[in-house]
Amino acid sequence: MEAHPDGLFALPASGAPAVGFDDPGPDAPLAVRMRPANVDELVGQDHLLAPGAPLRRLVGGGPPLSVILWGPPGSGKTTIAHLVARASDRRFVAMSALTAGVKDVRAAIDVARHERRRGGPATVLFLDEVHRFSKAQQDSLLAAVEDRTITLLAATTENPYFSVISPLLSRCVLLTLKPLDDDGVRGLVRRATTDERGLGGAVALSAAAEDHLVRLAAGDVRKALTALEAAAGSAAELGVTEIDLATAEKAVDTAALRYDRAGDEHYDVVSAFIKSMRGSDVDAALHYLARMLVAGEDARFIARRMVIFASEDVGMADPVALSVATAAAHAVEYVGLPEAQLNLAQACVHLATAPKSNTVTTALFAAMADVRAGKAGSVPPALRDAHYSGAAKVGHGKGYRYPHDDPRGVVTQQYPPDELTEADYYRPTEHGAERTIAARLPKLRAVVRGRSAAATAETGEEQ
Repeated sequence: MEAHPDGLFALPASGAPAVGFDDPGPDAPLAVRMRPANVDELVGQDHLLAPGAPLRRLVGGGPPLSVILWGPPGSGKTTIAHLVARASDRRFVAMSALTAGVKDVRAAIDVARHERRRGGPATVLFLDEVHRFSKAQQDSLLAAVEDRTITLLAATTENPYFSVISPLLSRCVLLTLKPLDDDGVRGLVRRATTDERGLGGAVALSAAAEDHLVRLAAGDVRKALTALEAAAGSAAELGVTEIDLATAEKAVDTAALRYDRAGDEHYDVVSAFIKSMRGSDVDAALHYLARMLVAGEDARFIARRMVIFASEDVGMADPVALSVATAAAHAVEYVGLPEAQLNLAQACVHLATAPKSNTVTTALFAAMADVRAGKAGSVPPALRDAHYSGAAKVGHGKGYRYPHDDPRGVVTQQYPPDELTEADYYRPTEHGAERTIAARLPKLRAVVRGRSAAATAETGEEQ
């Protein structure tokens, strides 16, 4: 048997997909040796392991159920495939979309069909990196999944709603795996340090070095165990029995960064990030963004803060800022790290260099303050819903003026309750795009509130 380049699969010399997985040898990567031997060792996916849940049924050899596993690297997708292979009495065929093609898939389906006809065991086909298959390649799976010639177990790091064709997605149960939290990664690192399948207690791991490995992993346990193995090798070369912080730093060639994603440093750095963008210091903002990314901060958290900032601190001074921030947040979900770092950086630069205005924020808060103070009078009759039977009898909609019927596109009409007819919540600045709004808004208010014919004429020209 030949080792697959990524260490996940075993391939026969012919290059055809192997049936099942090989047991890892003593020279296999630490992350491979430490794969859970049973479902009870699986960490971080408790939401999928409740009694009767699809994943537990699949791992336990229950009724055939085609599944797509979607999750970030190191969250356990291939591990789950191993557990299915070990626990099930069905034939298990593993292949990767990186190396397999339609010919390989059809060959596996033909064998599965033959086994089924002669009364043999059902076949589970594990297909890793399914998002790398083209539409035509994914099409080749449909009939066999539909009639349960095979039970498909597919894994992907990409959003399957974008990367998997709808007919295949509709034939499978989608299970979303979560990135492991720090406690989960820490527990697996400690297990690997002491377990006989791992380092067997040959070296100890200092608390500072452990924190460094956990931080570097950013939820990817494979990354943490790979770093641990490298650090253990460095310790062995140095003739020491403890991996300290310096050894861990040298082994992975990354300096330790003081940053606790659950502590003060987390809040201090993100606060400095927001304040740097607010202060239009793009260089400082990029520094704090880089600091969070290198420390393994959740990119979705960073993106959410920028989406909020786009309305809170830029607002109508640059209305495009919200679209840019939202697009970056979407890119984090759609592209993922590390590539999405560039999308976050682009949004950071846009937000930091954009003209600033907090008038959207202050306008909303002022309006909410009035509502909480009881200034929420009745909706004017002309604005009330007049679509239902009998509405006209109680005066709903009577006197409403349709702005589009006026050539200016704006008419004199009372919109707020009586108590708030002169409330000016939104007060635009002279910054960026708000300068144009600041020039137009007094004219609009004059027409709507019926203040002067001169203002009406002027607004007509503006419109």
